[in-house]
This record gives sequence, structure tokens and C-alpha cells, in this order.
Amino acid sequence: MGLDLIVRRAVTPKRAEPHDIAVKDGRIVEVAPTIEAAAAQEIDADGRLVTPPFVDAHFHMDATLSLGLPRFNQSGTLLEGIALWGELKPQLTQEAVADRALKYCDLAVAQGIGAIRTHVDVCDDRLLAVEALLQVREQVRPHLDLQLVAFPQDGFHRSANAPANLKRALDMGVDVVGGIPHFERTMADGAASVRALCEIAADRGLPVDMHCDETDDPMSRHIETLAAETIRLGLQGRVAGSHLTSMHSMDNYYVSKLIPLIAEARVSAIANPLINITIQGRHDTYPKRRGMTRVPELAAAGVTVAFGQDCVMDPWYSLGTGDMLDVAHMAVHVAQMTGRDAMRTCFDAVTYSPAQILGLEGYGLEPGCRADFVLLQARDPIEAIRTRATRLAVIRRGRVVAETPARVTNLALDGRPATFDPAG
Repeated sequence: MGLDLIVRRAVTPKRAEPHDIAVKDGRIVEVAPTIEAAAAQEIDADGRLVTPPFVDAHFHMDATLSLGLPRFNQSGTLLEGIALWGELKPQLTQEAVADRALKYCDLAVAQGIGAIRTHVDVCDDRLLAVEALLQVREQVRPHLDLQLVAFPQDGFHRSANAPANLKRALDMGVDVVGGIPHFERTMADGAASVRALCEIAADRGLPVDMHCDETDDPMSRHIETLAAETIRLGLQGRVAGSHLTSMHSMDNYYVSKLIPLIAEARVSAIANPLINITIQGRHDTYPKRRGMTRVPELAAAGVTVAFGQDCVMDPWYSLGTGDMLDVAHMAVHVAQMTGRDAMRTCFDAVTYSPAQILGLEGYGLEPGCRADFVLLQARDPIEAIRTRATRLAVIRRGRVVAETPARVTNLALDGRPATFDPAG
């Protein structure tokens, strides 16, 4: 058959027993316990985990790696971060935004990320960040899929030119309609922005991904409006609510009504564990709220739940390594999802679930899928989360695009082995 690549003895998230994976012309052509064929390249997984690529469902690439420009966020709050970004925007250049974004994309590929949905601010009349990320999207397409969300950071109604700028960005080729209703001046304005933005998406046949209720205020209930508008406009399966942190502070009776509405509307939920746990609860003394949305309850109701990195070294978050296993690891702890099935759900929330939300074609490890996958220094998804497993090889369309040596420690301990592998 003239195969391009065979990965031998790989376990997968859905196959606990070792299998071979055969690749031809950028697609998986066979998965079987043993494939009797030769290929131009062979990789011996030796019982380690091969997973489809990680998918980051929520990111801000226009701001990434801008930490300290023009100053640092001293309070650590969302609002100071927004204010700081407003100070930086006039200083931005298209070249600087593109350079930082490309550097981050290199990091993402090295970490086994195959797709990112990134929000891009459209409240700068120059739309230079939009132009920069459209350029980056094309430049990285051979090794990374980018989806761009038109994001009115300063508020769709609150910022005078946001409606026109958002439509201009969509005309330029931005993929998804975004919003931030809780940042509008009033609750009524926020609800009106949800309706207007969903109507724009319906008219243009586009998906919606809205920052929704990223606050500790239990009365911030724009996700309810988003779900209702999804049903009214027939957008089921095309809408995501990002953050949803106010749900952490809502009373249980109201949530018992809200979650079934979200499920009925087939609205997906995107939590951002690293940022949610850092930014929320800033006005609390003790006890302090965790802030992350109700991931186990949403998942139990059949809502598709994904995780995002959100920020890396920018006005809102001074840390981050582009590691989606780090994101999943935080989610396990914050949501107390320490059961075996729950931890596997957290792994799915950085792989299969965000791929579904982004509508990625050919995602998976079945014959016919694109030959995009990652070999990890782990034996199963839970161990991958526990150790934040090294990405031994990252494969894109059947070609190795990144490799990292296995993490092995040499020991000099009397009576003990000479080396230690953290994956066992």
C-alpha cells in the first residue's frame, strides 16, 4: 500500500490495548492490533498514549506575550486587565501583534495543540489586530488551525463603533461572532447585545462564542438570554457560552432551571480553569469563591463542556505555558473531578469536546480521520494529566512537526535504579 507512517503499539483514549496506526496521504487508513505492512517511517509508541491533538477552545492571541506592556496588572482583577489592555491598544502595531502570535503558535504546536479558537478585539477602529491574526491564520495553516472570534472587548453597545467594526471584521473573514454582555453599562444593554449579536450570526450563518457572565455576580444571567436567543433563532449546536463564572455563585434553585435550558438549546460551555480560579473571587475576603462554572453538573446534563487556556503572559495572566494538560489538571482540582471517569472527562475537555465545538473536520483516531495526533509520555489519559506528560512527537497530516526527548531523570542512589521515568 506504500504507507507514509505507521505508529506501532499505541494505546489511545478509546483503546486500552496497543494498536498500530497506519497513515497515507495525510489520513489515517487503518487502525488494528497488528498491521502487516511497511512504511516510509515507523514510530514505536511502546504502549504509550497517542491522542488526537489538543484543542484550545478559548484564547486571546492578540494580547498574548504582552506581559508588562505598558505596565503590570497590580490588582490581578479582570477590570484592571481590561483597562490595561485599553492603555496598550494605541501602542499596538500589526507587526508586533503578528510576531507575538507566531511565537505563541510555535509554543502551541510544541505542546501538541492542533487548533485554537482565539478572540480578537474589534473595538480598535484600525482593526490592526484583526488584520494581523488573519495573516497569522494563513501562515500557520499547515501546522495549526486557527478560528477567529470577532470580540467587542469594550462592549457591543458601550463602545460607539463596535457594531460597525464587528461587521467589518466578519466581512474581512473572521469566523465567529463574539460578545461580552456583562461588560455593558446595564443588564438591559447586555441582554440587548446578546440579541443583536445572535441575529448577526443567524443572518450570516456563523457560529457564536460569547464571553458570558465572567463575574462573581449571581444576578449576571446573560447565559439565560443566550440560550433563549439560540432557540428563537434556530442556532442550536452553533453557540458557546465562555466562562459562565457567575453560575458558581448562583443559588441552586435557579441553576436547576438554567442548566436544562442550556442543554435544550444545545449551547456549549467553555470554562477557563487557570484564569477563572485566578481572577474570580477577588472581592471576597474569606471564604473565597473558586469562580469556575459548574462543570460536572453541566456535563451530567449533556452539555458539551470544553476548557480553554484563555491567556498566556498578558494583562490578565502573568503565567501560562500553552499546556492544555495543565488546564485539565487545574480543572480536576477546582471542580473536584477526581473520580476516574471525571478525570477522563477533563481529558476529553481539551481534546474531543472542543474539537466538536469548533467543528473540526476529520478529528479523531479512526480510519478516514486526518493524521493529526500526539504521542505522549504516558500510558493513559489520567496519567497524562497527572504528569503533564511530555509530547514525545507531534504529527500533523502524517508528518512529524515537533519532537521532545522523554523526561527521564538519572539517579545516583545506592541500591536503586539508575534512571526514573515519571510515567512509570
